[in-house]
Amino acid sequence: MSKKKRDIPIPELPIIETHFHLDMLKSMTREEIVAKTRLHNIEKMITISTSADNLDEVILISETFPEIYCTQGLHPHAGSEWNESVKTHMLRNLNDSQRNKKIVAVGEIGLDFYYSKSSRDEQIKAFEEQLQIAVDHNLPVVIHSRDADDDTIAVLKNFSTTLKRKGVIHSFTSGLELAQFALNENFCLGFNGIITFKNAENVRDALRITPLEKILLETDSPFLTPDPYRGFENAPYYLPFIVEKIAEVKGVDLDTILINSYKNSIELFKF
Repeated sequence: MSKKKRDIPIPELPIIETHFHLDMLKSMTREEIVAKTRLHNIEKMITISTSADNLDEVILISETFPEIYCTQGLHPHAGSEWNESVKTHMLRNLNDSQRNKKIVAVGEIGLDFYYSKSSRDEQIKAFEEQLQIAVDHNLPVVIHSRDADDDTIAVLKNFSTTLKRKGVIHSFTSGLELAQFALNENFCLGFNGIITFKNAENVRDALRITPLEKILLETDSPFLTPDPYRGFENAPYYLPFIVEKIAEVKGVDLDTILINSYKNSIELFKF
């Protein structure tokens, strides 16, 4: 007989989900997922673009649901897709006064040398050009970095003075050197269900050095479902478990995490 999972808590204070992929969630309809998420006091959500194929889709989702916002960007896995046609498409969306009303960042961009689904040179070119787009449009960036700490730092150093609104290193799993660099450069760090995993002490170490004013909450759903629901498709309504673990690691109460992360999200993304 399987042990009953603990019910998902409903926090008294609102939460902002800063990174998920609604177009990839399959366990329920989009309407059902959003409705269930509302029940757990998640007030705003950002659904993230990852490829040329979903630049328009995330905008459509944001136009469908009042509390959902979106980004524009190509994930490093899709670095090989980056070309003038895709760039023009992305710029057209960013420059369209009707389409850009709920675009809050450029992302998910960055480097991933763990899988290397695109070559190193392709990833760096796409990363740099999309960072420049963020500079030109005065938008923050949502950065993915995996097994690429040194190169991520090297690229970001070239934009440290021009990227005024900075951004977030999302789903932070990198080393403390990248964490400290990002924090020194006024970036936020995004923490998700990985923080609850037994073998993720490196992520908890990064959290320990992250000031409350630089913590963002995310699920990265449908991936990285937190304990005690690992094995299920992830969704924004699991965020309360992530808040609990972050509060435990930081040695503060839940409201402190909720108040600070909410304020950080509003200041960064300017909803």
